Amino acid sequence: MSGAVGCQGGGGDRGPRWRRPWKLLALGLLSASSVLAAAPGAGAMSKEEKRRLGNQVLEMFDHAYSNYMEHAYPADELMPLTCRGRVRGQEPSRGDVDDALGKFSLTLIDTLDTLVVLNKTKEFEEAVKKVIKDVNLDNDIVVSVFETNIRVLGGLLGGHSVAIMLKEKGEYMQWYNGELLHMAKELGYKLLPAFNTTSGLPYPRVNLKFGVRHPEARTGTETDTCTACAGTLILEFAALSRFTGTSIFEEYARKALDFIWEKRQRSSNLVGVTINIHTGDWVRKDSGVGAGIDSYYEYLLKAYVLLGDDSFLERFNTHYDAIMRYISQPPLLLDVHIHKPMLNARTWMDSLLAFFPGLQVLKGDIRPAIETHEMLYQVIKKHNFLPEAFTTDFRVHWAQHPLRPEFAESTYFLYKATGDPYYLEVGKTLIENLNKYARVPCGFAAMKDVRTGSHEDRMDSFFLAEMFKYLYLLFADKEDMIFDIEDYIFTTEAHLLPLWLSTTNQTISKKNTTTEYTELDDSNFDWTCPNTQILFPNDPMFAQSIREPLKNVVDKSCPRGISRAEENLGSGPKPPLRARDFMASNPEHLEILKKMGVSLIHLKDGRVQLVQHAVQAASSLDAEDGLRFMQEMIELSSQQQKEQQLPPRAVQIVSHPFFGRVVLTAGPAQFGMDLSKHKAGTRGFVATIKPYNGCSEITNPEAVKEKIALMQRGQCMFAEKARNIQKAGAIGGIVIDDNEGSSSDTAPLFQMAGDGKNTDDITIPMLFLFNKEGNIILDAIQEYEAVEVLLSDKAKDRDLEMENMDQKLSENDSHKQNSEEATSASQDVGVVSEEPEEGESSDVTDPDSLSPANTDSDSVSISNQDSYVPGTDEASAPEPACTQGNNQPQEQKTETESNSKVNWDNKVQPMESILADWNEDIEAFEMMEKDEL
Repeated sequence: MSGAVGCQGGGGDRGPRWRRPWKLLALGLLSASSVLAAAPGAGAMSKEEKRRLGNQVLEMFDHAYSNYMEHAYPADELMPLTCRGRVRGQEPSRGDVDDALGKFSLTLIDTLDTLVVLNKTKEFEEAVKKVIKDVNLDNDIVVSVFETNIRVLGGLLGGHSVAIMLKEKGEYMQWYNGELLHMAKELGYKLLPAFNTTSGLPYPRVNLKFGVRHPEARTGTETDTCTACAGTLILEFAALSRFTGTSIFEEYARKALDFIWEKRQRSSNLVGVTINIHTGDWVRKDSGVGAGIDSYYEYLLKAYVLLGDDSFLERFNTHYDAIMRYISQPPLLLDVHIHKPMLNARTWMDSLLAFFPGLQVLKGDIRPAIETHEMLYQVIKKHNFLPEAFTTDFRVHWAQHPLRPEFAESTYFLYKATGDPYYLEVGKTLIENLNKYARVPCGFAAMKDVRTGSHEDRMDSFFLAEMFKYLYLLFADKEDMIFDIEDYIFTTEAHLLPLWLSTTNQTISKKNTTTEYTELDDSNFDWTCPNTQILFPNDPMFAQSIREPLKNVVDKSCPRGISRAEENLGSGPKPPLRARDFMASNPEHLEILKKMGVSLIHLKDGRVQLVQHAVQAASSLDAEDGLRFMQEMIELSSQQQKEQQLPPRAVQIVSHPFFGRVVLTAGPAQFGMDLSKHKAGTRGFVATIKPYNGCSEITNPEAVKEKIALMQRGQCMFAEKARNIQKAGAIGGIVIDDNEGSSSDTAPLFQMAGDGKNTDDITIPMLFLFNKEGNIILDAIQEYEAVEVLLSDKAKDRDLEMENMDQKLSENDSHKQNSEEATSASQDVGVVSEEPEEGESSDVTDPDSLSPANTDSDSVSISNQDSYVPGTDEASAPEPACTQGNNQPQEQKTETESNSKVNWDNKVQPMESILADWNEDIEAFEMMEKDEL
């Protein structure tokens, strides 16, 4: 997730001798930045503007941190939509995501050193006292070894690092006596049982109280772990050993790294995503720089920086050479097969790879860092945030965005390396988008869907640990800091570890094991701490000249990553057939399929079915090509099916005190107004109908007329409810799930089907909310009475006019007068619509009460022998997803708001229901039963 500061030490100054040269080179790097920043024509940002943006970051942090402390602490995380803490076992399980939660006040520990970076030393001192007093690490709960290491152990060590620094300065923390380090050591011992394997690779999970494979541990049966999970331990474990003088932690982390290195694929020098912790066999043989592998590479380089061990640098350079040879297809970074690295393993990228440009800066390879960063920035400008995954033609693959900090991290390092003020403008865009789309009254909410702008009730601890740290450092000058950031290295969670650890308690012998396995090319080391004159040419437009060709890569082109195999073949044999190019009517393609062992079967309904028998392929290479073709075809088929389904919709609360900041994910209806064709949506105040189920004539039509009706799911068809409220004069309807506790966070999105009859008579929009999201609206009605919402296909910008008007009115009028004005204004509210776009039509499916909007279309099992792809339309074979020049971007131009710092804490009193929920959570937290997995 995060990087280090400066470059990688001096070429020959390794080990204990390099610490001062490192410092000098880091300062040289910054001085080169300042020269470029001041160059004519570079468009440098004024000092006043930088200071304003830095202060804005501080205000945003205060908003997030204070809401966590007020509404969530001592819970692990804040749920910003419902303004309460997330306590594991109290909320519906989210699967592996919950493995980060251990009932140890995760967010507070993860935020400790951020407080010091942001000059909040008094708050830091108070936070440390709370951690020492309140946090219990001996809970009977199963947690992720990886997440607990980087967030909790790293947070404790980072807190200890800055605590002793402050104590040495003499003003703060004079009472501190290493309490955080004692807690870190306790936690370290609780993680050690996970390493009880023959390979030295840790189990992915451990019980904090009972360890692994204990009858009461409820873990220890796993056989696989991800490469990053096992390979992202060395910084924290080595720091713990160096701080305490106890060598066992560093020894265990080194053994895990040694095993992964030994098991790399020798011909490609790549590692897979998932490995068997007992045998060392690769379970998932695809390789990239994103999820599952990312921080393994990061920690090899940073272990060299922190520990001065040459073998870590040699391993990193060997892997890096392979990455640039096979995975890097500028500006893309595409996964490949470790045994056949010339072939791409998938046609999409995940957002975690956004850290890689920052790592390339540390490596000293600036050009590809600029290229990939610019590509990612273009994706952000298109969607406001970086989707969790996006395709090679830049369509959304996974629409969520949990406020990840990796892109901000790379932006910071590129600015430090180049001094180009362009990256300050990038940071400014990130700040504006967070405030505009993610900010809610109780913090910042993750994006459920970047396409609709809907929110998810989560604010992960890494948002406070990393995002605000990197954004503040981006705009801070040296005089703004109370310590020298160059004296520390960042862990993957952006925790600070002091560089002087390299010469402290060196209990591990530095045996170079790398050269036992491979002969290394000296050229791998050419870019270790390069001369800044080479890295930064005397051209102030250097970075811009690299970015310029990529300015429209997302909007105007449909780049196709050409595999290295296709590049090298030239005029030789034709490259393997790709699924996107396949046409069932092409005889040449059919002959290629036959050679790959793929049979084509014509179905009665006009579709074709593909089945692969590897034994029927002409050769083993052809069989492998066939398997890849089948995998690509499955992915294309899945994408086509998803595109045929209705996308999610948004319910946006636009009245006081929300003003569009709260966006709820809603399921669409297969009948009524198609909100995708009416871009303005439907806006109006909400009203609860009688009877609440909406299954008979509405008895309170005067309350529903010209309003958006709220009703409960159940007892009749959705279309019947819609007809009843439409007859009563409603301009729209929201159906709330009657299953207590259901939420879009944990359940697949649903779309409401018709009743099997003609539904053309239904003209109003209908949306479906799960129980949790529906209760947010119902609670708001209880507190504020008049609640106005917008039903749309995508969230709109928050209502700044209404927000400013409300602030003025609140100075002169009472809350009652505001409510009366809002009520009278509702008489003018109706449906605002536009003409449907040409060629669009709605789709009505079979009469089911509910149908999943996102179903698992990968019902295909692929083995080494047989593969199968569901039928596809023969007449319309898969084609590239976009066309040259089409889909021009809708530029999101955000105005700078100099006085837009809205303090929601001062403005909004907590809702009674929120307080009640919080009190219940506090009682539940104190009387927590054993965690059920």
